[in-house]
Amino acid sequence: METGLYPRIYDKDVLEFLTVSTEFCVRMEQAARTELRELVGMLLKILPLVYVKALVLDGTVPESDGVAEQLVTESDYEYVCTSVSQVLGSYDDYLDVFVEDMKYSDRPVRSTVSENLADIYQDLRNFAGIYKQGFPEAMSAALWDVMEGFRTYWGQRLVNVMRPLHEIYLTFDNEA
Repeated sequence: METGLYPRIYDKDVLEFLTVSTEFCVRMEQAARTELRELVGMLLKILPLVYVKALVLDGTVPESDGVAEQLVTESDYEYVCTSVSQVLGSYDDYLDVFVEDMKYSDRPVRSTVSENLADIYQDLRNFAGIYKQGFPEAMSAALWDVMEGFRTYWGQRLVNVMRPLHEIYLTFDNEA
């Protein structure tokens, strides 16, 4: 495989992150056809993988000056957010203390699992979509963007959403 000017874009670790990211995105796009228990179980398995694979890549430096295209439309985002919200129902809302607004409040801030997952989906889907196009400079920019997003935005949302998902998972045991 010719790597040319952008050797990092085809590293094993990058391709593993791409694989897990793509699987997460496919699952989010199919959430409307998923039962609650199946969705929560899948998320509790794939989100830690996404996090670990991103953590392995943390420290990625840009190989290009390019800016990655944003492929996810507002309607794509809304579809994922709404689909997940409908499956989760009353389990969608949770109180979060690890958000920016908490600095100005002495109370937890209401968050939703669906919006946090849609935020993660948006960055990972942009990354995977650009990789699918196969233009090395764009792929390099997309890798940089998704890793910058991991450090500054969606990485925290991923770990925040694990807590309410775990709580939902535990309710299945109590219902049995």
